[in-house]
Amino acid sequence: MSQSPTAFVPGHVTGFFSAHPDEDPTKAGSRGAGVALADGVEVRLEAGDGVELNGNPTGIEAVERVLDALRVTARVVVETDLPVGAGFGVSGAAALGAALATNAVFDRGLSENELVTIAHGAEVQAGTGLGDVVAGARGGVPVRLEPGAPAHGAMDGIPARGTVEYVSFGELRTEEIITGETAELTAAGRGALAALVEEPTTGTLMEASRRFAREAELLTPRVKEAIEDVSAAGGEAAMAMLGETVFALGTGLSDAGYDAERCGICRAGAHLR
Repeated sequence: MSQSPTAFVPGHVTGFFSAHPDEDPTKAGSRGAGVALADGVEVRLEAGDGVELNGNPTGIEAVERVLDALRVTARVVVETDLPVGAGFGVSGAAALGAALATNAVFDRGLSENELVTIAHGAEVQAGTGLGDVVAGARGGVPVRLEPGAPAHGAMDGIPARGTVEYVSFGELRTEEIITGETAELTAAGRGALAALVEEPTTGTLMEASRRFAREAELLTPRVKEAIEDVSAAGGEAAMAMLGETVFALGTGLSDAGYDAERCGICRAGAHLR
């Protein structure tokens, strides 16, 4: 094995989404919008096998599926400061990072879209996400207009820059939500996307995201309280899907008295370092 470059994939918080299942995992996915974070996930390969997350052996099914699809054996080393399982797209970022690093180390000669397709399909099959891979690949403030991997999906974005703050209170079971009854959630997501397409601004994104969380009945008491606190302090905040996490534009959480993490919007998207 040649020396592995490090792949960087931004974290991604989704403000709202609608679920669109399909028997073909590259066609399945979500419509919705969110923000790519400068705080992200770094992935590299080492000799051996298995997956390591922040120094500890772990199982990330989406990563394992990527290696199987690319027909390689390697140890995947994943490092991140982001909370895991709390709505930051860590599993999808790890899968995409593994695809980028594997392509480089094993000289698979695949394009970016082909690697994103492999990682997206792996995460859909693993049941850990529906749109974080394609959003992390793009960066910025991505808007997923159609579900699926690049050959099937369609994306746009909001031209924006600036600071994002976030605070996490815990995890939510992503798989239980996205594989369960999603009719009400999807109806709320369609309405939120329509509003954002009509007025593609970060203000509309945050407002539509708050409305989505209420209509989809996903708000937890702690998340609801934090969003209201930020609003009372004159800021904009919303719930990150799917975690017990709140994100805010600018310094909204700090202004409301929360000990929040702060980073920029990552405009570059996933890449090799």
